[in-house]
Amino acid sequence: MNETVKPSVLDDEEFHAAAESVLREGETVADLIDRSARAEVDYRREQAEFVARGLAALEEAERTGIWYDADEVHAELRAKLDKKKAELSR
Repeated sequence: MNETVKPSVLDDEEFHAAAESVLREGETVADLIDRSARAEVDYRREQAEFVARGLAALEEAERTGIWYDADEVHAELRAKLDKKKAELSR
């Protein structure tokens, strides 16, 4: 894919002005859009991996018949968190 595509937001004067108003020192609107697009790609990739892990866990539970109660899982996670907080407060 070797196309250069101009994002339509660059043609929207109101958006362009809003984007310029939040730029950091030395940053351009193109930099902001580039970083935002990369972050969105990362987010979507992570989201897809999360869903895939969930579906795999569902298949495993259906295959084995072993299911975990949400309250038990939450209690276990809470205990781990409390333990770690106690360790860090020492």
